[in-house]
Formats: sequence, structure tokens, C-alpha cells
Amino acid sequence: MTNQKENYFEDELENNASIIKPNEGEKLELNTISITFKVTSEMSNDQLGVYEIFLPPMAIGAKLHYHRFMDETFIVDEGVLTMQVGDKEFPAEPGTVAYVPKFTPHGFKNDTNEPVKLTLIFNPSQKREGFFKGLHETLSEVPIDPEKYLKLYNKYDSFPVDTSNMIPIRD
Repeated sequence: MTNQKENYFEDELENNASIIKPNEGEKLELNTISITFKVTSEMSNDQLGVYEIFLPPMAIGAKLHYHRFMDETFIVDEGVLTMQVGDKEFPAEPGTVAYVPKFTPHGFKNDTNEPVKLTLIFNPSQKREGFFKGLHETLSEVPIDPEKYLKLYNKYDSFPVDTSNMIPIRD
């Protein structure tokens, strides 16, 4: 029996990088909104989720909500995104980075007649892909079941500030 000594002084290098090109990644269509998974929970051991979001004119991404366990970062790539943080709204032009730590109420939408493309980052990701897939199912139902929507939200660390105004549709 060989007694192999553990090496405490040298790193063991690995080649686990993922390169995701512009039109690559699993794409979900939620009515007129699309979400493309770029870096998934599985790839990052649940540490990071990176998603490309496309919002057509006048689309709502999410109404005011917060997360208990994850931070969210928005990077606006194209168009003007309306960000809501607390009770204030502001326009976020291309190049804007909005970092939203846990317990910070926030929402986002496209209030313009032009499409918006953004990169959304969750840290940790907490299997966020399941949330987006559940959203696809829930928002495809007519009528949308608020109880099912809330159950999905809560399972994936999302908590609406106002449960009577949480479904991402315009009144």
C-alpha cells in the first residue's frame, strides 16, 4: 500500500472554462420576451447565473420584488430599460450596470417603442433556470393562476412586494 502525501503547496489546474458565443445557449420564449441561458447553475456549481433577456416594446420583465439569498446585476446592452428600485424609477441606457443586492425591492420593464436587450446576472444562481422554465409554463396559462405564480416565485427566492400586483402584465 502506497502512502501518497497530499500536496498542500501546489494548485491542481483544471480546464473547465465555458465559452458561450453570441447566438449560443438554451433559449426560452415567454410570450414576446426571450431568455437565453448563457452561464447556468449546473455550469457554475450554483454560484452564478448569466442570462440574456430580450424585452420587446412595452414589455414588463418583473414587477417590484426582492430576493433573500441572491444578488442580481442588470447590464443594459441595447435600448432603454426602465429600472424600479424601491419607489423610484429611472431610465437605464446601454452600458448601464445596476447592482441590486438581496433584500432590495426592484423591478424592470421596457417603457419604449424600441426593444431592450440586457444581461442579467444572479449570484448565487440558485437554479434560476427552473424559475424561468416555470415562468414559461405559468405565464402561458389563461388565465394566469396567481397562487401558482407566487409558489414559483417563492421557491426560487423571489418575493413580490405586493402580491395583488405581481403578475408582469400591463393593466
